[in-house]
Order: sequence, then C-alpha cells, then structure tokens
Amino acid sequence: MRPCELCPRKCRVDRVKQLGFCRAGENLRVALVSLHRWEEPCLVGENGAGTIFFSHCNLKCVYCQNFSISHEGCGAEISIERLAEIFIEQQNRGAANIELVTPTHYTDKICAAIDIAKNRGLTLPIVWNSNAYENPSTLELLRNRVDIFLPDLKYIDDEPAKIFSNAPNYFSTATAAVKKMFKLVGAAKIVNGQMIRGVIVRHLVLPNFRRDAIKIVDWLHKTFGDEIFISLMNQYTPIYHAADFKKISRPLTTFEYNSVIEHAVNIGVKNCFIQIGKTADKNFIPNFNLDNVKKISNPV
Repeated sequence: MRPCELCPRKCRVDRVKQLGFCRAGENLRVALVSLHRWEEPCLVGENGAGTIFFSHCNLKCVYCQNFSISHEGCGAEISIERLAEIFIEQQNRGAANIELVTPTHYTDKICAAIDIAKNRGLTLPIVWNSNAYENPSTLELLRNRVDIFLPDLKYIDDEPAKIFSNAPNYFSTATAAVKKMFKLVGAAKIVNGQMIRGVIVRHLVLPNFRRDAIKIVDWLHKTFGDEIFISLMNQYTPIYHAADFKKISRPLTTFEYNSVIEHAVNIGVKNCFIQIGKTADKNFIPNFNLDNVKKISNPV
C-alpha cells in the first residue's frame, strides 16, 4: 500500500497519509459479519455463506445498493488479528464458507488474516466476491488462499462503465481479471451440492441493456464453456443516484430478463443460476449494523 497499486486505478497514494479513489485508509474496515442465505445455492449450505462486508470500493456505481458502505464508508476499523478471529467465528457458527465481499482494496491485509486463521484451524473454502475491476498481479497474491471467485462482470461497453461506475477500460480490465481467477482455481468443483473450488461469474442485467447482457453471456460461454458457472441476476433496484440517469431509472422488465435467459439456453449454457420471483426489493439489502464485527466478550 505504499504506494497503493492494489487495483487497476493505481492511485499510488500512501494510504497511511492520504486517501485514494476508493477512500480506504490504512486499516481494514468492516460493516457486517453475517450468515447470508440469499447467495447462489451452491454457496449457502445449511446455515448460509459466511459473508464479511468490507467498507469502501474502487468503483462508484450510481445504482449501488450497498452505497452506505461502498461510498459513505459505514463500518468499523479492525485489525488483521481481529479479521482472522472473525474467520474462525464464522466457521464455528456453521458457515458454508468465508465470503469476502468487496475485498480488493484490502487484499494484502486479508491475505495475512487468511494465513493466521488457517494456522489456527480454518478449513472453510474462501470466496472472493468482487466487482472484477482488479489487477491480475494482485489476484496472484490469492493463489492457494482463495478457493472460489465470485466476480460481477458488469459491462461489455466502456461508455456505460464510465457513466455509471466511473470505471475506465472496464471490460478489458475485468475480463483479464476473470481469466486470471480461472487460471488460479480451475474448473468448478461441486461436492454434495456445495462448491469447494471454481468461478461463478455474476451479471446484473440492467434496464435497457439486455443486448449487452447477451453479449456478456456469449463471451463467458465462448471463453470458458461449462467449466465455470454463470449467475444471471434480475434484482436491479433503481436506488441511490439511479434516478438521475434515464436509462437505468426504472426496474428491469420480465421481458428483458427472460430474453437473456432464453439466449443462454439457446447457445447451450448448462451451468447457470437464475433468479425467480420479486428480487428487486430493498428488503433484500443487508442491514449494515456492525453485527459480529467487534470482538465478542467470550471468543469461541
């Protein structure tokens, strides 16, 4: 972090002294530690994925449902040692895995915490849930540390990527990152219905961008075939600053979403998760209330 080049922006700031684009400082900042049951079925097990939501982000999505932590920095500072304890606590709660949500800007410290926790008996798969705007060189640090990559491939066209997420060269950057993720963990491996290794690429279908979504499905299928899973999401909710942008100021229609699913079926995609029912609901947004972040009085 001195200078910081963890993400493709390469701000090169000394985060001990100043903040870069993501606004993350020197120390880890976490907003919520939970058992999350609303992930892809192969990630939740009996009790839920062991999610850890990190504050700040290297994107500035105008429709971000987690804007209170990604943009506004809600959360509490913790040490590397405390993060390692949280990993063990999640394991003791019966989590299916350790899912690190928006972790890129803390990669170095997370790697240290993983090493500590594994030395103390952590055996759960580690899931890296990111926006795919990452450096392959940073991802290399995750070799033999992360088991499952869960990137969100957001755009195929750089214009909306700049307008909606302030992310220059998003597609070329993100696709290079996804290829690196696949290289690190290989083809998906499912045991007793649970993923223990592999890549699941999410795509949130945006209103007025169904053709872009179809192109993303095409690229994923052509590049990886059935060796990865695709997760097509219809949960887009026009919140935060979305109302200021006409194209994305409304919810997704059933036709838009179904047309992407139909295309995936027609080209032969087999490993694909879809969402059914009303998922575009603010009630699905986590309550970032710092649950389980601070050290408990009687550690497990």
